[in-house]
Amino acid sequence: MKSRVKKTSKRVAHVTKESGNVFADLGLPNPEQELLKAQLTLQIYTILKDHGMTQVEIAKILRVRQPQVSLLMRNRAGNFSVGRLMEFLTALHQDVEITVRPARKEHGALSVVSA
Repeated sequence: MKSRVKKTSKRVAHVTKESGNVFADLGLPNPEQELLKAQLTLQIYTILKDHGMTQVEIAKILRVRQPQVSLLMRNRAGNFSVGRLMEFLTALHQDVEITVRPARKEHGALSVVSA
C-alpha cells in the first residue's frame, strides 16, 4: 500500500495599501481627472435611471446622439470632458458647484459631493 504525501505550498499574500483612487492604483495617466469623471458619470447615471426615460429622449435633452447616452449608462465617460459632464448635469436640472479652498495636504484633491 502506497502512502500519500500531501504537498502544501506556502502562499504569501501581498497586500498593497490603496490610495483611494483606483485609477492611480492602476497607474493610469491623470488619475484624479479620471476619478472625477467617474464620479460625475455616476451622478448622471443615477439621475437618468430615476427619470425612467428612453435613451433617445435623454439624448435630446443632453444634445448628444443615443450611442453616447448608452456609453454614459455603462459608465464610459472616457470621451467626455469634465466640463461636458457638468453641462449634462445642468441640462438635467442639477446645480453644479465648484469650491476651491487651500489643501490640507501637500497636494490638492478633487471630489464630488451629492446633495
